[in-house]
Amino acid sequence: MKIDRRLAAWLGCVLLLAELILILVSWLLSATMTEGVRSLLSSEGIRWFFGSFVGIMASPLLVWLLLSLIAWGSLQKSGLLAMQQSYREKVALRSALLLLILYVAVILLLTVTPNAFLLSITGSLFPSAFSRSLVPIIAFGIVLMSISFGVMSGRINSLSAVLETLSFGISKGAELFVLYILIMQFYESLWFVFG
Repeated sequence: MKIDRRLAAWLGCVLLLAELILILVSWLLSATMTEGVRSLLSSEGIRWFFGSFVGIMASPLLVWLLLSLIAWGSLQKSGLLAMQQSYREKVALRSALLLLILYVAVILLLTVTPNAFLLSITGSLFPSAFSRSLVPIIAFGIVLMSISFGVMSGRINSLSAVLETLSFGISKGAELFVLYILIMQFYESLWFVFG
């Protein structure tokens, strides 16, 4: 996943500018006693901004972004997406696919059998523990397949290489974390002011 840094920088600047405009507009509208508008510059607004920042950032979206970057980076760094079709890589691919099939079988046993652990209390998939953990389940399956392929093909040959493979996507997608912070703060600020 290649992120255009210039586009990310411009988007970040636009989001910062939008936040500043929202702060000023909220102050002007509350000063004119507009109904249902709260100012981000009031004591309540400042307390909300600083007091709820961590809670706003700590959302499932952040975890999904992190896990998605780990999975995507593992796919790239393991060499699975750029196979040369050598004999060793073909064997590694078969072994990784077999491991993925076993992983999917375990997940199926935890979801489709009667009284399965990942079903809701009523026996449904949505909403349930399975639906709440769908992104982690998919990400872990991709990581499992990628790491096993990388190890068996010889591209990943040490524990430090495993760690490097797992962190590769995070380093390549670091700009997304900054954009996530700016987007979430602007979105929640809009809800505070007008919600």
